[in-house]
Amino acid sequence: MGLLSDPNRRRALIGMLTRLNAPICLVCYMAGVAWFMGLAFEPFTLRTYMSENAMGSTMVEERFPSGEAALATGREFAAHKKKAGGMPVDWLVRTMQSKGLEVFTQRFSRKLPFPDENKERYMVKGYNVYGILRAPRAPRTEALVLSAPCSPGNDNNQAVGLLLGLAQYFRSQIYWAKDIIFLVNEHDLIGMQAWLEGYHHTNTTGMDWSPLQGRGGSIQAALSLELSSDVVTSLDLVLEGLNGQLPNLDLANLFYAFCQKIGVLCTIQGKLPRNDWDTTSGYSHAVQTMMLMVLKQASGRPWGDHGLFLRYHIEAASIKGVNSFRQYKTDATTIGRLMEGMYRKLNNLLERLHQSYFFYLMPSLSRFVSIGYYMPAFGLLAVILLLRALDLWVQLSSPPTITEDDGTEVPSSPGVLSILTPLVISHLTGVALYTLPILSQETAVQHFPVSETEAVVLTAIAIYTAGLALPHNTHRLLSGEGTEQGWKVLKLVAVLYLAVLLGCTALINFSLGFILALTLVPLAAFITPHVPKALSAFLMVVLSPGCTLLFAVFFFQELQETPVSVQEGWMLFLSVISQGILDHALYGSLVYPLVALLVYPCWLLFWNILFWK
Repeated sequence: MGLLSDPNRRRALIGMLTRLNAPICLVCYMAGVAWFMGLAFEPFTLRTYMSENAMGSTMVEERFPSGEAALATGREFAAHKKKAGGMPVDWLVRTMQSKGLEVFTQRFSRKLPFPDENKERYMVKGYNVYGILRAPRAPRTEALVLSAPCSPGNDNNQAVGLLLGLAQYFRSQIYWAKDIIFLVNEHDLIGMQAWLEGYHHTNTTGMDWSPLQGRGGSIQAALSLELSSDVVTSLDLVLEGLNGQLPNLDLANLFYAFCQKIGVLCTIQGKLPRNDWDTTSGYSHAVQTMMLMVLKQASGRPWGDHGLFLRYHIEAASIKGVNSFRQYKTDATTIGRLMEGMYRKLNNLLERLHQSYFFYLMPSLSRFVSIGYYMPAFGLLAVILLLRALDLWVQLSSPPTITEDDGTEVPSSPGVLSILTPLVISHLTGVALYTLPILSQETAVQHFPVSETEAVVLTAIAIYTAGLALPHNTHRLLSGEGTEQGWKVLKLVAVLYLAVLLGCTALINFSLGFILALTLVPLAAFITPHVPKALSAFLMVVLSPGCTLLFAVFFFQELQETPVSVQEGWMLFLSVISQGILDHALYGSLVYPLVALLVYPCWLLFWNILFWK
């Protein structure tokens, strides 16, 4: 404090920071990237452990003897589903009632803003069927959910069969202290959204659904089961939910503990655990696993039915059965034992899961990176913006003077409109990017040979591209030639704007904030009107939000070991754009409005600075 309170020392410190500004920024950027890459190195991570005492012991004996019967029920469900051409509602109601459950149905419908060509649907109508096993030894104020989506074709029939088998077995036990809800939802996330809105008496997405006739207690936790084979080689745990939310880490720890106890091969991001962390291949494997989680979380979309529970503060995860060429095999009986053990532990909870972490990254199921370890990597990138803002502030603190006709010197300052105009026009471009793709789809279809989905995506790309030509030199629109002070003031505003934007984004969705910081911080730090125009414009386009998304698509496919050609990658890129717009309209994902209304206009401000005259 003495250093800052002494004017001479303060001036010396500021002088040093401005004189060495560029080298310090470069060191901070390299240190931030190195810090993040080091997070996957096992000695720098923490070993997972159970924080909740009620779930700490796995001494219970898991029992579930009806694996074959559950598979037979799944085959019967598949036959009725094929006969009905969709959800066999009547058969499910009769079957659940025969197992002693209170059974209810819910009708829902939703018209999409434009057709979802990936799943070939536009007007969605369907039913949810759920049965409630009332707690025999408690006041029925709390509940657990086990769900299995009714997927088209032959997908997930075994999961529904196992769900019904578990319902029958759970009905014969007397130790349940919470209601258990067995839910079969149609049309995956749309059906789950309708059921959750009906259960919590909310309607945030404008979906049409019938009120639920039966409810359990307050939902404490939920698991979504996805099985499409009688025998699986491993179980994959999916954690990423809507807007990058993650469940309490204890839920992942519980799954891993039971897999270790029962002897089930478990994975995360489809990656097997490895013990050779001190080798190059072991470290590379951990980095790939962590980066897959970062990219999934940054997308903001729910990667399973569990993802929509998290917005209601319900800890949830999806468990997916994988049938690959591995030698290890797991049958339905073993999976049923694992599910029964997990629900017995969740049944012991006296309060919601809260003692473990909600913000974390996982390079493997046995190791995790807490928020206290990964936030410094983002902080090192964010401090670059503050250093550049300080440098600009010092430069602007002594404005140049101009000589009047009478020989007097007056300070030169930029006009307000020269700064306000690019701010307004850039954000109006963002508003157009957010609103026009859906509003103009009918007009585009009438005038061009494209489908509604193609019209939405191509309109978004057209507005995005047109923004490159519109804003630069907007400072001249109302106030004449720009001044040297003008671009410095505008850059100071843009740098502080970006710092606040990235900071808020990282607090909500660290992965999205970090990826945006990796690409936007370098151009925000070093862009000026005096750098080479052609090379700088090319680098700015490469580091723009749209190109970042394109590169992320290719990188994601490489990490999943399913590389694609340039043409296939471009089609995936277009599909990701349409899905992002749909996820915002259907489930309330915030990534598309964040990019369109805030990130892209902020990038346009720096584009405007590059072409300042």
